[in-house]
Amino acid sequence: GAPPPLRTCAFLKIHKTGSSTVQNLLFRLGEKEKAAFAFPYYTYQFAYPERPLLPQVAQRQRRGAAQFDILCSHMRLDLAQLRQVMPQNTVFFTLLRDPVRTFESVFSYFTATVPAFAQAKAAAAVARKSALSVFLESPESFWDPGEIRNGLAKNPMCFDLGLNSQGWNASWPEDLAQLEDAFQLVMIAEHFDESLVLLGALLGLDHEDLAYVRLNARSAGSVATLDEGTVGRLRSWNALDVLLYDFFLQLFWEKAELYGLDRLERDAALLREAAERLRQTCVARRGVPPGDLEDLLRPWQTDTATVVGYELRANLSQQQQGRCVRLTLPELQYHKNKLVHAAPLLPLIQLDLGVKVGLGVRGRLDSLFTRPPPVDKGEHGIHLHRGGEHLRGKDGRGT
Repeated sequence: GAPPPLRTCAFLKIHKTGSSTVQNLLFRLGEKEKAAFAFPYYTYQFAYPERPLLPQVAQRQRRGAAQFDILCSHMRLDLAQLRQVMPQNTVFFTLLRDPVRTFESVFSYFTATVPAFAQAKAAAAVARKSALSVFLESPESFWDPGEIRNGLAKNPMCFDLGLNSQGWNASWPEDLAQLEDAFQLVMIAEHFDESLVLLGALLGLDHEDLAYVRLNARSAGSVATLDEGTVGRLRSWNALDVLLYDFFLQLFWEKAELYGLDRLERDAALLREAAERLRQTCVARRGVPPGDLEDLLRPWQTDTATVVGYELRANLSQQQQGRCVRLTLPELQYHKNKLVHAAPLLPLIQLDLGVKVGLGVRGRLDSLFTRPPPVDKGEHGIHLHRGGEHLRGKDGRGT
């Protein structure tokens, strides 16, 4: 019989945990299923780092609009508001990563934009040391907790989860218990394939649905080598992220045991085989520096990190090109296009220009992702897209 419909889901996309890979998977699945995505206005995140005023589902239903099926854009968690937006049966899930590697990646990406990191970078230029080492020597001297743009500068995973990230307080045990109740799955980046298998069981997905390539990865030269002393300082500064990670890592293995560890290992191996088949079909070259990539497939670059991407094979069929472009499409390009307002993407990848994606698709395909989206100029809100439809609900504007 026909596969069951994709379950309604909300993915809390936490910075620098591997979440862009999961988001891309949801974009591709949702597009295939003609799901209604809750998108932020104009940008790729919901008023981050503020907490947005999300729309009331009931108000939208009174206007005759369909409910949202998938939410997976960056936001700072507010469970009460998120529950107002998403239907009651929504599967909530997120992804955590080892706090040491998470913070190193956050620091690398956002050195110029997080004020505490930018100050450390300026001091490091004088001291002729790395910005990260200078920051960790005296983090309190750079970190102003009253500046919300410093949210990622200490316990960034806790910050994205809406927790008090500045220090332990008496509500922490209750807050963790609330997150445990709210999220049916907290994935672990260090066990990514096993996490995807558990997600597939929740959402009714098979190995082919879950196949992926890693997105938004840095070049090897952008990743800092951490000695034992640096690791200790990172763990100390991000002690609440360590607590959070350890708590949900234990829960992850409890869920894995319920699934069956041998079964999980077998299914993760099948997923890796499916992912490798897809990579063999689509990818001519991985780890491609941004200067060698077409605009369409070039990830967002920062001043302090080089983000690599993929070059696609040149001999793909039209159907394969549609799938492979989606597979490797960076987050900002997917958001910018809002999964194509006017029509499905695949019919527009005609390649009657006589060039293949791997050799550079210019003109019409590129313009598809640079054309300004149709925007309702009335009350600002989040966008609802299903196929060619464009529906609106009240919301705070993204920034």
